[in-house]
Amino acid sequence: MSMQAYELRDDDRRPPINDVLEVVQRGLRLQPKRLPSWLFYDERGSQLFEDICDQPEYYLTRAEIDLLNVHAGDIAEVLGEDVRLIEYGSGSAIKTRMLLEQLRSPVSYMPVEISPEPLRQSVQSFSELFPELTIQPFCADFTRPLRLPVPPRAPRRNVIYFPGSTIGNFEARDAIDLLRKMRNEMGEGGGVLIGVDLKKDPTVIEAAYNDKAGVTAEFTLNMLVRLNREIGSDFDLSAFRHRAHYNPMAGRIETHIVSARSQEVRVGRMRVAFGDGEAMQVEYSCKYSLSDFATLAAHAGLKVQHVWLDPQQLFSVQFLVRA
Repeated sequence: MSMQAYELRDDDRRPPINDVLEVVQRGLRLQPKRLPSWLFYDERGSQLFEDICDQPEYYLTRAEIDLLNVHAGDIAEVLGEDVRLIEYGSGSAIKTRMLLEQLRSPVSYMPVEISPEPLRQSVQSFSELFPELTIQPFCADFTRPLRLPVPPRAPRRNVIYFPGSTIGNFEARDAIDLLRKMRNEMGEGGGVLIGVDLKKDPTVIEAAYNDKAGVTAEFTLNMLVRLNREIGSDFDLSAFRHRAHYNPMAGRIETHIVSARSQEVRVGRMRVAFGDGEAMQVEYSCKYSLSDFATLAAHAGLKVQHVWLDPQQLFSVQFLVRA
């Protein structure tokens, strides 16, 4: 099979500037204030997230890579041959390379990523690493319905790959909705291969989101840099700070941008007051026990067929099929 990399295009689901402004204004009217985490991922934000993954406190990426080093062959056996691999939020797709190296005669690889530049870099890299693999990149928001391109030949199974711990960024209701969407898009006989971060010592979890080098703090505040650039707001970065705290009752990291003083910010024609110490919620990072996640998947009409753990049992990769 000759390599066939489809031309990249910005999907029409990428929100236009007016929509971003509306989303931000709506979130700032809430009490407490809240902005969606997808606003992190402009080009700079995507790069900063890659840098976060290299920080010594950020165990998640290392644990997942350790897991794949041990289990990628077994995962490939479970997925079987002639798979079409559809990856949500592919980014630089480092972990995907480890999986693709083990898959037998994959039909195609379809990375879905909202940030165009990381997607282009991923396609270029994979075209060189796997010159006979059909690559069908798709620049889109994976949380919305996708018009999947026609594969070069009929796959035996569609597998939606959702590595990392991104499912944890969704509250339970939204996570169930996303899993239902995956269930529909994978079709009959398909599956979901998903990374799930596990509950563990809260000090380990909290340190991962408060690295000493301050990369996560820069990543969080880059959201305000993006808004200033794209919608003309006037957030003063020196007047805000990053805060990430583990809530053991909810089983999640709660990330906020905190106002360091009383101030007013212009967002379009709207003036937004922030009190001294007022926190604006920007991300959740939920952690699960194995039984927690199995229950969540069941609400979406899925069941856990296989679970793989890293050697330290910090992280899991799970394969879900229709219940």
